[in-house]
Amino acid sequence: QVQLVESGGGLVQAGGSLRLSCAASGDTFSDYAVGWFRQSPGKEREFVAVISRTGGTTSYADSVTGRFTLSRDNPRKTVYLQMNSLKPEDTAVYFCAAGPGFPLGRVVTTDFDFWGQGTQVTVSS
Repeated sequence: QVQLVESGGGLVQAGGSLRLSCAASGDTFSDYAVGWFRQSPGKEREFVAVISRTGGTTSYADSVTGRFTLSRDNPRKTVYLQMNSLKPEDTAVYFCAAGPGFPLGRVVTTDFDFWGQGTQVTVSS
């Protein structure tokens, strides 16, 4: 298995930027696609972005396309989510997750086997 720890969350004003990190330990990191999800109070955990094992392919939710960028550094066993032009509706707990392959079609939580504990992102208006 792989253990995941998110970091980089915090409070930012609308229009600002944050970079979240997902640091992995345990199994070979490059064996896993890594996704990001977010969850706000009273809502279902929703897909944000996913990156393939090598980082060659990414996919983003419509709500973040053009604003968020995923990258990964496999030797450092870390995935980064660069979030720009943040909006108040981006406020949520952000989770990273590892799964066996790059999902096709709609990306859902069951595509992933291992999850971090989440990091809070708050965007003020």
